[in-house]
Amino acid sequence: MTAHAHDLALVGILLGAFAQSATGMGFSLVAAPLLILHLGPHQGVALTVTLATLSSAIPLVRDARHADPRAIAHLLVPTLLCTPLLAFLLRDANPSWLAIAAGAGVIAAVAALARGARWTWLAGPRGAAAAGTASALLNVVGGVGGPPIGLYAANTGWSPATTRGTLYGFFIVQNIITALSVGVLTPGPSELAALALGTAAGMLLATRLPAQSLRTAVLALSLLGGVGLIAGAF
Repeated sequence: MTAHAHDLALVGILLGAFAQSATGMGFSLVAAPLLILHLGPHQGVALTVTLATLSSAIPLVRDARHADPRAIAHLLVPTLLCTPLLAFLLRDANPSWLAIAAGAGVIAAVAALARGARWTWLAGPRGAAAAGTASALLNVVGGVGGPPIGLYAANTGWSPATTRGTLYGFFIVQNIITALSVGVLTPGPSELAALALGTAAGMLLATRLPAQSLRTAVLALSLLGGVGLIAGAF
């Protein structure tokens, strides 16, 4: 990884950690495209899911009491069943095709979130199963399992605190399982420092920033990252 590419990856980690601690999701959407673009699909996903686990751990302490354990369980069952199988099936896949698939998944997810997609059935058991399965696929392919879970959360009517607590609880377990399935890549001191700085900033400034502005920024960065993944595959 060149110094310039490393700097871009650090910016992605910092901004992703900020979004994660402020909203409950966003780390992988922002950081994964840059990490995959410069480390390759396999190592990029491995580092993304490792850092994503850490990005939810500290904020969970703040919002754990608001989490919905039943919803976490409903989402985790299909995710835990599908993740090892998908990792096994895709272990020898072409890296360029994985990058294209990951980029397409990011772009599609951003489009759905930007439209504020809402479906009544998504808030029920069938929706949880569909969201958990789709999240497992996107997490294995591109380290971006958040959007299907975000769509599920958007249809539940949860308060912001319940949304954050529930998402943190889900993502910690999901990313641990994904890391064990695709491989663990230990982050270096600079990656950990960027993660810590972004997390601290998000927790301190979240209540002072307009929610819509933060959401728009995350989606814009994610869209650019998804396009970059596809462009870098050629």
